[in-house]
Amino acid sequence: MKETPVNKIMESTLDRMREMVDTSTIIGEPMVTGDTTLIPVSKVTYGFTSGGTDLPSKQNKELFGGAGGGGISITPVAFIVIQGGKCRMMQINNYTSSADRAIAMIPELLDKLTELLEAKNSNEDAAEETAE
Repeated sequence: MKETPVNKIMESTLDRMREMVDTSTIIGEPMVTGDTTLIPVSKVTYGFTSGGTDLPSKQNKELFGGAGGGGISITPVAFIVIQGGKCRMMQINNYTSSADRAIAMIPELLDKLTELLEAKNSNEDAAEETAE
């Protein structure tokens, strides 16, 4: 691949963006408070552009004009909560509809249902042992 000024601009822009964002930006450092661990989760979006042109010249020198730029947006979206040996995700985004809110509650509802079924099974086992 031929090395051109546009390539240099693109490489420089991408290198700068890589310096700003790494995996710890998306999954943050765990925060421990008592028996609870919170891990922040963020959404990272980025974009970049670059361009250039060769300018006409009466001299034998090549003239080039170009520019590059980029932008990064980091938005917190959730926390992973680890507490009492259980892990759940707490979303912090605004829900656009009741359906979105209901879907986000499904994991918590499944955990509660599982706890109820386990409690019922252990009560039935205790009742059977007492009857014997």
